Amino acid sequence: MSRTLLLAEQLISRPSVTPEDGGCQQLLGERLARLGFTLETIESGPDTFRVTNLWAIRRSADPQARTLVFAGHTDVVPVEGQDWSSDPWTLTERDGKLYGRGSCDMKGFDAIALALVPEMLAAGLKRPFHIALSYDEEVGCIGARIMIDAMAEAGLKPSAVIVGEPSMMQVVTGHKGGTRMKTTVRGHAVHSSRVDIGVPAVMVAGKLIAWHDEVMAENKANVQPGIPFEPPYSTLHVGVVEGGTAVNITAEHAAFSHEVRVMPGDNADYVARYRAKIAELEGPMKAIAPETGINMEITSQTPPLAPEKEGAAETLSRRITGDNASHVVAYGTEGGLFQAAGWSTVVCGPGDIAQAHQPDEFLTVAQLDAGTAFVRALITELAR
Repeated sequence: MSRTLLLAEQLISRPSVTPEDGGCQQLLGERLARLGFTLETIESGPDTFRVTNLWAIRRSADPQARTLVFAGHTDVVPVEGQDWSSDPWTLTERDGKLYGRGSCDMKGFDAIALALVPEMLAAGLKRPFHIALSYDEEVGCIGARIMIDAMAEAGLKPSAVIVGEPSMMQVVTGHKGGTRMKTTVRGHAVHSSRVDIGVPAVMVAGKLIAWHDEVMAENKANVQPGIPFEPPYSTLHVGVVEGGTAVNITAEHAAFSHEVRVMPGDNADYVARYRAKIAELEGPMKAIAPETGINMEITSQTPPLAPEKEGAAETLSRRITGDNASHVVAYGTEGGLFQAAGWSTVVCGPGDIAQAHQPDEFLTVAQLDAGTAFVRALITELAR
């Protein structure tokens, strides 16, 4: 436990708000290299947003042995504007809780997995073991996608992938997927007294924003019984809006960032429907001013995680935890990407997602203990 706490303390002391890693992956990579792991660093993203993903490999003598992958991320969300009771970059224990940015999501799991590697090696490793760590999960999993592609191209065929996102050590077999977008509206500026000959970008953006609410209301109205998600439908949301110059000028520019969180099995093509709405609005805009228009770009896209029939990752995790209940979550992870590559995947990690991204984020010591017991049981599996 002291080894795990020390590593968690070191990780949390390194601010790793995407795209900065703060040295977390270097710390973990050096540790794994000393223990005999082969390291692959995989860069991804545009020049203005480069991230390096860490893929650590420990092979076994049997090339046909089933591979186990631990997957996670080292990036965290910002703390600006949040009211913390203690320094968010210092692991602080109070009343059985470990406070610090990333303690729950998900440096606690990273610390558990890495701190127990020496025990794993001492037990005698009979199965290949890989650790896949990205650091742009919080902004779209672009790095994880590139890393998974590289793993597949290398011929990796893991029997089970365990994504250690906070699930209170419940075996999560399904979560929503996510598509994030940014829409920019080019208007035509005139004095607002002649709005009839202008194209107010902010008002056009408002219609597109309202479309999100209308479609989500349709989804809510058509909910089928027995869906375990909360809420039990695909959701649409606009999180950031900007634009306009003055109250008496039709806005020449407006932009907003938005997302769709889609349930497994929902085959509605929300992007295509949204593009159709854009086309509907663009015609009248261009009739007034041809230079106007609407541009939408997809900034990230991750698939949902769906329950697997007799999935190896689920079977393994349930056997260890004793959890035979059905669990799904509304948040997304890189788990859907691993599953889309054809690899059996579950989410199972310490901590409560309700604490993630919050001021005074914490992981309870009890959950740290539960996560440690889980990884130790996986070590037994690897030694068989």
